[in-house]
Amino acid sequence: MVYGHNLSWRSAVRLSQGRLRTTSSRQLPAAARQYTCLNALPRQQVPTLPRTATSTSHITLDARSLGLRREFTTSSLRLKARPPENKGIVEEEVDEEAKRKEEEKEKEEHDGESKLDSGKRGSGERFGSPGEILKGGASAGGAGGDSSGGSGGGSKKPTLNRSLQKPIVPDIYPQVMALPIAKRPLFPGFYKAVTIKDPNVAAAIQEMMKRGQPYIGAFLFKDEDADGDTIDSLDEVHDVGVFAQVTSAFPVHGEEGALTAVLYPHRRIRITGLQSRGGESESKEVPISELEIEEVTEEYEERREKGDVVASFEEATETPERRPSAGEYATSFLRKYNVSVVDVENLVEEPHDKKDPIIRAVTSEIVNVFKEIANLNPLFRDQISTFSISHSTGNVIDEPARLADFAAAVASGEVKELQEVLESLSVEERLQKALVVLKKELMNAQLQSKISKDVEAKIQKRQREYWLMEQMKGIKRELGIESDGKDKLVEKFKEKAEKLAMPEAVKKVFDEELNKLSHLEPAASEFNVTRNYLDWLTQIPWGQRSTENYSIGHAMGVLEEDHYGLKDVKDRILEFIAVGKLRGTVEGKIICFVGPPGVGKTSIGKSIARALNRQFYRFSVGGLTDVAEIKGHRRTYVGALPGRIIQALKKCQTENPLVLIDEVDKIGRGHQGDPASALLELLDPEQNSSFLDHYLDVPIDLSKVLFVCTANMTDTIPRPLLDRMEMIELSGYVADEKMAIAEKYLAPQAKELSGLKDVDVQLNKDAIEELIKSYCRESGVRNLKKQIEKVYRKSALKIVQELGEQGLPEEKAITEEGKIALENSKKEAERVEQSEKPQKTEQNMESQTSEKPRVSLKVPESVHVNITKDNLKDYVGPPVFTSDRLYDVPPPGVVMGLAWTRMGGAALYVESILETVLSSSGRPGLERTGSLKDVMKESAVVAYSFAKGLMANNFPENRFFEHARVHLHCPEGAVPKDGPSAGITMATSLLSLALDHKVDPTIAMTGELTVTGKILRIGGLREKAVAARRSGAKTIIFPKDNMSDWLELPEASNIKEGLEGRPASWYSEVFDLAFHNLDKKRVANLWKKQLEKPAKKEKGREHDDE
Repeated sequence: MVYGHNLSWRSAVRLSQGRLRTTSSRQLPAAARQYTCLNALPRQQVPTLPRTATSTSHITLDARSLGLRREFTTSSLRLKARPPENKGIVEEEVDEEAKRKEEEKEKEEHDGESKLDSGKRGSGERFGSPGEILKGGASAGGAGGDSSGGSGGGSKKPTLNRSLQKPIVPDIYPQVMALPIAKRPLFPGFYKAVTIKDPNVAAAIQEMMKRGQPYIGAFLFKDEDADGDTIDSLDEVHDVGVFAQVTSAFPVHGEEGALTAVLYPHRRIRITGLQSRGGESESKEVPISELEIEEVTEEYEERREKGDVVASFEEATETPERRPSAGEYATSFLRKYNVSVVDVENLVEEPHDKKDPIIRAVTSEIVNVFKEIANLNPLFRDQISTFSISHSTGNVIDEPARLADFAAAVASGEVKELQEVLESLSVEERLQKALVVLKKELMNAQLQSKISKDVEAKIQKRQREYWLMEQMKGIKRELGIESDGKDKLVEKFKEKAEKLAMPEAVKKVFDEELNKLSHLEPAASEFNVTRNYLDWLTQIPWGQRSTENYSIGHAMGVLEEDHYGLKDVKDRILEFIAVGKLRGTVEGKIICFVGPPGVGKTSIGKSIARALNRQFYRFSVGGLTDVAEIKGHRRTYVGALPGRIIQALKKCQTENPLVLIDEVDKIGRGHQGDPASALLELLDPEQNSSFLDHYLDVPIDLSKVLFVCTANMTDTIPRPLLDRMEMIELSGYVADEKMAIAEKYLAPQAKELSGLKDVDVQLNKDAIEELIKSYCRESGVRNLKKQIEKVYRKSALKIVQELGEQGLPEEKAITEEGKIALENSKKEAERVEQSEKPQKTEQNMESQTSEKPRVSLKVPESVHVNITKDNLKDYVGPPVFTSDRLYDVPPPGVVMGLAWTRMGGAALYVESILETVLSSSGRPGLERTGSLKDVMKESAVVAYSFAKGLMANNFPENRFFEHARVHLHCPEGAVPKDGPSAGITMATSLLSLALDHKVDPTIAMTGELTVTGKILRIGGLREKAVAARRSGAKTIIFPKDNMSDWLELPEASNIKEGLEGRPASWYSEVFDLAFHNLDKKRVANLWKKQLEKPAKKEKGREHDDE
């Protein structure tokens, strides 16, 4: 298409009935118009010029209507001649039309009917020569015109072939709209669809298509992550791209203003400059004095055959060439859009020889690689087929450049490598780079094929195994040899259920679940849930009980063998067994042992199970916060399990085990429920006959289970739970009991554990007594056991050090298996050290181990070790307690009290002193220290008030409390102290200070005091009596209401031995015992001298008395 800009003679040039378009946006004076024809025109709209009969260099035509000589030339972008100024546009058009018809008629007469030029361009229409075009002697039919004007002799053939006409792409398009693309470049000859989101760019492309100029330049972004439809700087894109044609465009659904364009690249181009966006100033037109028409040259003939001829007008005179401005190009209408317009130039491939051996070899290799990839990747096979079909008329080997572009276009290589292929103008270099990209694609395809084959092989193997297994199952079923897995599982559950005496309700649930299992597929998730449920249901020992032994003699023998003392506990167990012997069964008994640590609560539970011949199961609830541990989880949860009780039944496989619930006083409570409340149902004899576990959800009879609980104290046990248990208190052991336990149980066990069973190591009785007296004064025997073990360990070390390596050689202790394992261990260690990464090197532990690597060594009989009181500190260090009592001879104001702790009983001294010098001007007061809590603080205030009242009533002359500031303290301030049992001790301490009388150090007392002198009941008398005897007390004063507890103390335990109990109801009885030798006359005049007032006037004395 020829573009005329502001031409006054447009109709003369518009020879193809509207095919040649003009730009009439600016109307300039006729004298200032110039004419430009561009090479940037669509191929299908450029008229082809037929060969003329003459071959001369110039053709001179008589432009009658113009009155000027014009020349026709094939050179582009020249200055054009100025049209005559004496005619208007309409007149010129009329003249030119008449002239055209006249010339047409003359040519028909002289030359005859012209033939259509269908050459290589295949336009299917006939066009006149350049001279005829300007003369109007030929009608050029375009892609959009009609055939009314005729072509030469008026042939109708061009009209018939117009539908088959191939679009002609201009070879020169110096200025195009630039469209940046991402991810990968475009290659000539291969379609690419792009999405355009910029409304300006989309509108510009639509107008370009309407104008018949759908040509753009596509350039790759340098930044792989960049995105956009315009270019702000030439640094953003690679300078080499492609000249592409927009073959079709359609809007994007859901995005307003966006469209998808299909691009067909034609050739390589390079950016030479970036035009500024927006409008530019108009170009000045140079007036032309004369126009000449040049004859068609040989260059024109060659270019016309290629279909790339573009006509232009130039002056006949020598005129300097100039580069047209932006407004003179076909893309000038893009100024109104905010798009990127660039100046470009075509890139021409370097000449090459198709028969060059390197080119042919690389081309053949590319073809071979294509064949290999096609065998591995079906997608490549389709693309290669499409490429081969498009080149069916020619040989691919003859077009190595196009083959290289195809290789790069279909390969998924790196962006940088693909761009290098695009920029390569040397065919040989392009082929080699394309081969590298294609080889990488082949390696990728081979790796994908290998992975696919490996996965497929695994799947086929599993499918084959599954198919063979199904066949084998079918054959076995037909032969009656074996049923399938599900049927076998159902049969197994039925066999197990037949051996159990399930209750009717449980049997009904079992049948329902078994029926559901038989109808479920093994692959279903519900199948495993149901199978696990039936497994648990059939593992509970329904109706299975162990044979109990109710022999009193056997039970007494077991209890005496395992424990020393504990007569009341043993008697309670024997009562329990006796009732079972008469009834034949023992049901509904929940026993709770309460006592300090180390007194044997857990071990006595084991002894009871052994005496009764019951299975033993222990679990601790200390710190337990989840109810599911007691009652199980719901079956809906993944990994659900029954509670601990059901697990105990499964482990013991009897309905009547002994279950020991340890640390029941330390049970917790959290957001997952209150386990103490869950124990109510478990430990209630009236409810546990139909215990309901959340997992099994069937009633289970636990009435035959003997529950034994242990606790250190009852204060933290919930009252409803405590009410359901029978309490048996285990007090601490006295020295005699500890001695017997150490000699009978602890020492032999520790000696055997230390490897000294057959060695002459003697722990004398006096050494054990020293351990009990100076090292282990706690209620239990756990610390005593540790100290005895320490003694024997020290003895073993002493023996080994004295004998040395000669007496106990290491080689004799290692077996042959152990020696082999030791050698392998050394070799393995060397191998690991010599490796490059020792830390990450795994060792072969199988070769370094053996079943019995060592044996025990026999100590010679000549070795003798004797541990006595004198050398005991060489084994356990210096004594912890240096005296029996804190005070051997206590001063006035110090009294021994008794306290109960979790560790048992303890001696608690109360001390009172005078803070300031006693004088008549002193003010009374009471200071209390020793980590006393609220209850003991109140007891101190009550004792202080009671002591002042007693002194006022019984010793009115003694005015000590009226002027004394007293400090009351309980030693060991780091230990918190609380409880209502220190009242009489505090009152006695205050009275001892006021009366200046020492209390007998062998007297210990406990009891709560009221302000009137009444002594109230206390708890823990047994533990306090043990503490009093351990501290060397001979007399213990306690409330008379606790006389029953005193009488219940076992005589066999030797607690009362050497200890006199003196009950008291009122404090006057305590006063008589503590101050039995008090000199009342001395006490009455005790503080008179300190309280005497200084000599003063009578008036001042009277004032002081007031």
